[in-house]
Amino acid sequence: MPRIGRKEQILEKASQLFRSKGYHGTTIRDISEASGILSGSLYAHIDSKEDLLFEITDRGADLFLKSLRPIVDGDEDPVTKLRQAMVAHVRVIADNLEAATVFFHEWKALTRERRACIQVKRDEYEDLWGRLLDEGEQKGSFHLEDEKFARLLILSAMNGLYQWYNPQGAQSPEEVAERFAAILLAGLDSGKGGDSGDGGRTP
Repeated sequence: MPRIGRKEQILEKASQLFRSKGYHGTTIRDISEASGILSGSLYAHIDSKEDLLFEITDRGADLFLKSLRPIVDGDEDPVTKLRQAMVAHVRVIADNLEAATVFFHEWKALTRERRACIQVKRDEYEDLWGRLLDEGEQKGSFHLEDEKFARLLILSAMNGLYQWYNPQGAQSPEEVAERFAAILLAGLDSGKGGDSGDGGRTP
């Protein structure tokens, strides 16, 4: 396995500390000691502690967007897209538990301009989910009384994963996502014939 660079090591240790101690509870000294370098040497790689928080959250936002865009823009039926999107979301969290915790909990500690940058990406991500759900309703695959609350319910259910998921546990991220999907799809079922390729419409 190739050795990670110094900057990546610093980001990894910062993610772990921000997760366990919180952003405000973590000092530059904590990060430098965890990274095995002097505090002064840390500034050869960053200008401030906030640089680390911004990079962690910005990378997290990009991972979520990169995983979802091709699914939403794809040609699969809406039910398949929803399952794929849920697996992709859960996979990002499961593969990046420390960074995901920081992304969900600490991003508001950023200063206004940087927080606004992350908010734009969070809004874009939610809009992609909105597009997916709207497509499902238009094609008769889902019955949505309120798209916004359906979207919030789906994302809230999955975002809590970082609090309890154990990578060494019995269930893979895909199995967790499939269980979520089965429950949520039952609630979204239009009653028009399931998840066939014609959008679930009856003949």
